[in-house]
Amino acid sequence: MKTKELKTPDSWLRTAATLSEALPYMREFSGETFVVKYGGHAMGDAALARQFAEDIVLLKQVGINPIVVHGGGPQIGKMLERLKIQTSFVDGLRITDSTTVEIVEMVLCGSINKQIVSEINAAGGMAVGISGKDGQLIEARKLRRTTRDPDSNIEKILDLGFVGEPVRINPTLLQEFAESDIIPVIAPIGIGASGETYNINADTAAGAIAAALAAAKLMILTDVPGVLNKNKELISEMTIKEIKKLMKDGVITSGMIPKVETCMHAIDNDVEAAHILDGRLPHVLLLETFTKYGAGTMIHRDS
Repeated sequence: MKTKELKTPDSWLRTAATLSEALPYMREFSGETFVVKYGGHAMGDAALARQFAEDIVLLKQVGINPIVVHGGGPQIGKMLERLKIQTSFVDGLRITDSTTVEIVEMVLCGSINKQIVSEINAAGGMAVGISGKDGQLIEARKLRRTTRDPDSNIEKILDLGFVGEPVRINPTLLQEFAESDIIPVIAPIGIGASGETYNINADTAAGAIAAALAAAKLMILTDVPGVLNKNKELISEMTIKEIKKLMKDGVITSGMIPKVETCMHAIDNDVEAAHILDGRLPHVLLLETFTKYGAGTMIHRDS
């Protein structure tokens, strides 16, 4: 009897090697909570949105508890433009009057939230869309910012309208989801002490939720590779002390500052690690979670 040599395609071997590499991380993170801030280009690209949903479902399938917090600035801007409502920004924050906050809530809690939920469900998951107002999840207060007049040097308080900041996270609802098959998708809308609605920066909301739950990971998807050094090279890993030095030296600037500040706040409140990831990279969540070298920038406590 003649026998044939068994030939295994290289692609199968690579797949097996990838699964083998992922196994220790699956064991390590089983039962842990990941808070993922989803936004930017990744949310606007159909292929990346589908891959993101598949990654979230896979995390849930291997025993991780993913919580998605999403943004929606460009979509809000388009809706306001369509309705001929003019808005302005201060330090990247949209000044939000009573009319604007209604539109913000409609867009975030309506079309964007439900689209993400639909993508996750289509990928085989069981997602439920909520906002920070549901179950008093995000209790908020008016965000106050100050500015200094360059001529008089007098400090002035800026009125940003219904822009808020979290003061308390009620984890009860999210803990119920963690014990089920449900993946929560959260719109960053908060509720004030008198029932008023506040628009909250999605990074800030994700960081506050991660801190309240003492999550294993806070993962912020952006449109840049991660934190860059003065030579514009990616820093793969850094401590809070190193971040503060780069901020002082002017290496970390502009839009990256609030992101690293959110990460530092999370780390200071028992989140094990925070990650700033390039949402334009396919399957970036899986690369960061299940491979040796990860992706983007990981921030952890000072040793």
